[in-house]
Amino acid sequence: MSDHVHDLALLSAATDRLLASAARLDNASLAEPSRLPGWSRGHVLAHLARNADALLNVLSGRPMYESAQARDGDIARDAPRPLDVQLEDVRATAERFRQAADEPADWGRTVELRNGVTDTASRLPFRRLIEIELHHVDLDTGYDLEDLPAEFTRRETSFLADRFLGNEAVAPTTLTADDGQQWTTGRSGGPAITVTGAAADLLGWLAGRRDGAALTVLGGPLPVLPSL
Repeated sequence: MSDHVHDLALLSAATDRLLASAARLDNASLAEPSRLPGWSRGHVLAHLARNADALLNVLSGRPMYESAQARDGDIARDAPRPLDVQLEDVRATAERFRQAADEPADWGRTVELRNGVTDTASRLPFRRLIEIELHHVDLDTGYDLEDLPAEFTRRETSFLADRFLGNEAVAPTTLTADDGQQWTTGRSGGPAITVTGAAADLLGWLAGRRDGAALTVLGGPLPVLPSL
């Protein structure tokens, strides 16, 4: 089982970093494009606030979102808000999630997220940490994949490699970071493709944030990954 107390501490520090970066923006730059296609920086911050509410729902045994349409509609509604409102919303919703996570609970229980995905409750703080760290990069404020804490990069790479493990659409693949860390992903059977590179580039490719051009690939073309 994941150490949710440890992950909550990491989440608090990561949220502070994101809020400090976002506070350097202004209303005009908030409306500019983020690194996510079709989303402004305002969309990213609105999503982070609504995601905290959604994970609080999960902690409380409620559906994560009312519907996919409601989720998208809430983000579109909140994206144009001024910076001070956005920052306060991210801060307040993060605090509500933290307070709920501080309550005594069965952290080994199974919880349901979107689209029928289930996980243990103890993994929710790390799932929230993923949202904060990767979307901090997406804000395009100077915080990049190379700036992510090494522990997060290692764990998120492992998380994503596991997500694609056994996927018949992904060729058998061995991933090796330049520091020697190694993961396997894709379907079983058949000759494996080997992909090596910097830890940030491997994570960027797995997370759909980089095209993999900086990676070294042997044994075939770089696998095409399904959308997250």
